[in-house]
Amino acid sequence: MLQQDSNDDTEDVSLFDAEEETTNRPKKSKIRHPVASFFHLFFRVSAIIVYLLCELLSSSFIACMVTIILLLSCDFWAVKNVTGRLMVGLRWWNHIDEDGKSHWVFESRKASPQENKTVSEAESRIFWLGLIACPVLWVIFAFSALFSFRVKWLW
Repeated sequence: MLQQDSNDDTEDVSLFDAEEETTNRPKKSKIRHPVASFFHLFFRVSAIIVYLLCELLSSSFIACMVTIILLLSCDFWAVKNVTGRLMVGLRWWNHIDEDGKSHWVFESRKASPQENKTVSEAESRIFWLGLIACPVLWVIFAFSALFSFRVKWLW
């Protein structure tokens, strides 16, 4: 992981267009990106629903697991590339330096003094609760599968 100290020579790069940051949005809408918020929860909740209803939907264990893995892969892509960036201002990527060493770069949007809030509180709650609650549910499902001796669902 790449450690950045506060007085390094890296420049602040805008995550979004400059126009978007300077335009004043109406304060009535608490969720600025409803489509991103929807898809942030859609893939996670869909994977959980497929897991819970798998025996009713299909008799094939492999088809159910492939569907769950595809939904969670889409969720990972959406969080990394879209929802993390739009909803809370996070982005990350892998940078390979001249020596061939791989470094992960993590950034978060910094609030500027002229803007009172860059991130909606409602979107931030949706993002972080979705990011934390769903893995907690998967852990609960893993322990319930272990204690009910449905070991095939742990793999």
